[in-house]
Amino acid sequence: MQAVSIDAAAKAAAPQKQSVARVAGASLAGTTLEFYDHFIYGSAAALVFPKLFFPQSDPLTATLLSFASYGVAFVARPLGAAIFGHFGDKMGRKSILIITLLMMGLATFGIGLLPTYAAAGGLAPLLLVLLRVIQGLALGGEWGGAAIMVNELDPEGKRRGILGSLVQLAAPIGLLLANGVFALVTWQVSEDAFLSWGWRVPFLLSALLVGVGLYIRANVRESSVFEKLEESHAEARAPIMEVLRNYKKQLLIAFGARLGGDIAFYVFTLFLLYFVPTKLGLPKSIALNAVLLGAVAQILFIPVAGALADRIGRRPVLMIGGIGGAVWAFAFFAMIKTGSPALIMLASFVGMVLVSFMFSPLASFLPELFATRVRVTGASLGFQFAGVFGGALAPLIAVGLLDRFGSTAPVAIYLAVVCALIAVAAAAARETARMNLSDADR
Repeated sequence: MQAVSIDAAAKAAAPQKQSVARVAGASLAGTTLEFYDHFIYGSAAALVFPKLFFPQSDPLTATLLSFASYGVAFVARPLGAAIFGHFGDKMGRKSILIITLLMMGLATFGIGLLPTYAAAGGLAPLLLVLLRVIQGLALGGEWGGAAIMVNELDPEGKRRGILGSLVQLAAPIGLLLANGVFALVTWQVSEDAFLSWGWRVPFLLSALLVGVGLYIRANVRESSVFEKLEESHAEARAPIMEVLRNYKKQLLIAFGARLGGDIAFYVFTLFLLYFVPTKLGLPKSIALNAVLLGAVAQILFIPVAGALADRIGRRPVLMIGGIGGAVWAFAFFAMIKTGSPALIMLASFVGMVLVSFMFSPLASFLPELFATRVRVTGASLGFQFAGVFGGALAPLIAVGLLDRFGSTAPVAIYLAVVCALIAVAAAAARETARMNLSDADR
């Protein structure tokens, strides 16, 4: 009799385990594609768009305009967070994962087909910015939906840190794929061929990845936590209004916890792609290789940070990353300026290890700040608003500071201050690692 009971329990548990693997895999695969699409634009903005879409400007202005076109997506992200957060909290988490994936994939493929300034004049950069805005709207809704889906698999909180870290892994994997494809293309074709057609290859390849992502996500079930909320008819009527009215402190904490890691991520990647070839006169392959190594560091250490967030809490892990990043900001630039490829790569690797500690806990910490009825909206807005002041402005501010002062010291100070803000935000929050997410009325 006891054996029968054990066997029945094992059978009952099997579908749950399969569901965890399926949802986690769908979140990772789909979000990886979204970040791949996002980062190939960033790489192109640093390497080719100034020449192809803004050639009428001097080199510095063209670079700034190119990075500005990169940054418009961050301005669109909060709007995407509000739109898709609304539907995610009222209609379910799964639907937004399908829609955002399609939007991002189609916009990215469209960029690969765009005419350049030489062929279409001012229409070319206009279309580029329009498709970039669509990318931003999609990514604004994507992260929140994916993070909430995996968090609500474990409402009791025993492993939300490690599950959430799978969503965060999508960023370095996407970065690795994006820069890897760009590096492969630059190795295989001449500079003229790369500027003529080679840069389009990474954008067009995204079409293949969209099909894979859609197949995986179509077979994911809705969050059981949301289904319970739906059964009780307790959905928020206007999620964004409820968040802005009742969760001001949580939004500020989310903003502060996210901002520094976002800026550190882009200084250690995009700024490196600009600084190494432009200011040091070194081959851009050195910068690309350093960025790839940094992505490997994140792939290795994001799960470590997620597991630690489950073991010792979200706040201590965020503080380790923030304080460590503030200190490393100065060492990073000192190592970069040596011009030594080995030290450049080491600087990027260590920097991205610290970014892992800033970044990994966010996929569990931010959803835990908000109730079930407004969780997608609240977590998405907190995450994406910080992106406007972080990822959108960081390349522009870093390049502007470097040009204005002719030194990397102001850039290091800027990075150190925003990294320290992470520790301040974590100190202002309560620990949420053991919070139960299944209480819809919390």
